[in-house]
Amino acid sequence: MKTLKKIAAYSVVALFMSSCQPDLLDLSPYGSVASGNMWTSENMAEKGVNAIYSTLFKDYVGIGLYKLDCFGVSADCRDQDYNILVGKANTSDGMFSNYWSQHYAGIQRANDAIAHLPEVNMSDAKKARFMAEAKILRAYFYYKLNIMYKGVPLYLEPIELEECVQGQASEAEVWAAIIQDLTDAIGESNLPDMYESGNADYGHVTKSVAYALRGKAYLYQKEWAKAASDFEAVGKCGHKLFEGGYKQLFKEANEQSPEMIFSVQCIGLSGLGNDISFRYGGRNAFGQGWNTFLSSTDFVDTYENADGSKFNWDDVLPGYSAMSPEARAVFFFRDHMTQAEQDTWAAKGADMSKYLPDGNEARIKKAYETRDPRLTASIITPYSTYEGAASSTAYTYTLRWPYRGSDVAEPFDLRTDTNNKLYYLFRKFVAEGASEIPNRSYSPIDFPLIRYADVLLNQAEAYNEMGETEKAIQCVNLVRERAGIALLNSNAATTVSGQSDLRERIRNERRWEFNGEGVNFFDEMRWKTWHENKFATGAGLKQIWGEKEYSYVWDGDFLYTWPAPKEERDRNTNLTLAPGWDD
Repeated sequence: MKTLKKIAAYSVVALFMSSCQPDLLDLSPYGSVASGNMWTSENMAEKGVNAIYSTLFKDYVGIGLYKLDCFGVSADCRDQDYNILVGKANTSDGMFSNYWSQHYAGIQRANDAIAHLPEVNMSDAKKARFMAEAKILRAYFYYKLNIMYKGVPLYLEPIELEECVQGQASEAEVWAAIIQDLTDAIGESNLPDMYESGNADYGHVTKSVAYALRGKAYLYQKEWAKAASDFEAVGKCGHKLFEGGYKQLFKEANEQSPEMIFSVQCIGLSGLGNDISFRYGGRNAFGQGWNTFLSSTDFVDTYENADGSKFNWDDVLPGYSAMSPEARAVFFFRDHMTQAEQDTWAAKGADMSKYLPDGNEARIKKAYETRDPRLTASIITPYSTYEGAASSTAYTYTLRWPYRGSDVAEPFDLRTDTNNKLYYLFRKFVAEGASEIPNRSYSPIDFPLIRYADVLLNQAEAYNEMGETEKAIQCVNLVRERAGIALLNSNAATTVSGQSDLRERIRNERRWEFNGEGVNFFDEMRWKTWHENKFATGAGLKQIWGEKEYSYVWDGDFLYTWPAPKEERDRNTNLTLAPGWDD
């Protein structure tokens, strides 16, 4: 349950957000409230600090980061909405300008707070805490910019639009500014380590956020020992893994568990909730969601068996991999297909000689029953059930194929936006039943930006690069134990053979653990594995049996560095175009 203070604070924030100016650098942080009037009292100062947090409700900053998973290996976009995936990106792409402007809006608000908080008549302790919070948030905004643009203009004071004339600072200079802000915050005695669930200030950033972000900044710079030390400090602040099961972690009742370090604070009111259930859900999710974003077929195949061995379709269905995608669609068909259905799919290339009229469903279910439990907790797999709704009535649906169901009557097949195509649908974050959320467009479930599992696996990565193999394995095993999968070094399949092997195991662990959370894409960018994984030969949007709907196209390694937006370069001639890009 949200505290009254939290609801009130973010209602005010929403008012501020509604009147922001459309400038690319969004330099008017409070709409009709002038900066000079914002810092005249303690009450107004608190609203000014809350306005910094409101930036997290901008898509590319926080609340919509899950959409970027379609750039990574774990998810796909059903529609060809992103030019960067199909070889058509240019500097005028709205994605680049929105990402840039949304983060600079937060930076300007943070700068305004840092500049004016010393003037406010309030206790020194509260003033110091607010100052530390503003620095952490500024560091977060610059962190997000630097990982994509590899150097951006560094503004550390409030500015007017005509003063935006700096060229890009170097990537190293921006990292240094980020680390300085976080170091300042860590050294502030009035900033708590963390907030317990139910605390009126829950949702404000803390020392644990600063340590986690600084550790991540050190990872980008390959300063492994410093990164490991900071990640260790997060655990000392009091954070730990949620013990109530992976699936339940993402329910509203557990959104303030000790695992959550930094999250976008959502409530079930228009403009103050997230729309994940809308974009991830199917038509049988409460309010009829859109399956705009899908879990990648190739990615689903990477989930291990529960004993830690690699999954292989041929172990379940001998000869599967040698068949064409069209032919092996047969394995996903429902029992008791009509002759007309069989004829239709035979014409499409399905090998109907392998069809089992009374056992097709049970056969394919075996491909998922013994896998990493995070798979079925995150994704609706064929012939699994989903607790959905039609209007305000709850029903249990099953993902059967081909679709011939009804929303309110037997056989209650799970309905999507594309009933002529079969994709993997997200279960994670999607509302269940008819009472979990008030509206498909504003779920009250907080969206996590950093959680303790993230820190543990970052910590494992740092240890491994330092050659501290055992320490790294211990961190990974904490996450695997919670997931319910065999621990590393517990059997032949999980035996770690060396640093390179452990490196790939850690990367896979992060992919499985954070599926759908907007983490994967940034990891692939940092590891420089985006090209080889997302754009591998044959990659693209695929139906469950591997039939491709469209292909992904790699333009070149210059994609690892995003360009300063054309509109911004037109305004500020001191900005330069990243190599490889053109307008």
